[in-house]
Amino acid sequence: MILARVIGHVVCSVKDRMYEGEKLLMVQPINPAGQSAGPSFLAVDAVQAGIGDNVLIIDEGGSARHILGKPGMGTIRTVIAGIVDKVECSE
Repeated sequence: MILARVIGHVVCSVKDRMYEGEKLLMVQPINPAGQSAGPSFLAVDAVQAGIGDNVLIIDEGGSARHILGKPGMGTIRTVIAGIVDKVECSE
């Protein structure tokens, strides 16, 4: 699982049929302090996240398809599985 922040919407004039009806978002991995922690990437939104939301990303195809409820969807790898309200770290 990856902690990330939604940084943008992705608009496609043409997309593969398996992605029709799915919302694609650009996400930026972050560390628990909220600082950037790697390159941004695309994810399918399963939780109605919006720009600025901190989210939990699943980056594994079988789990991503299961969360979307589409086991036969084909090649999908990354899905937004939850919106994070708060991060607490204990040391």
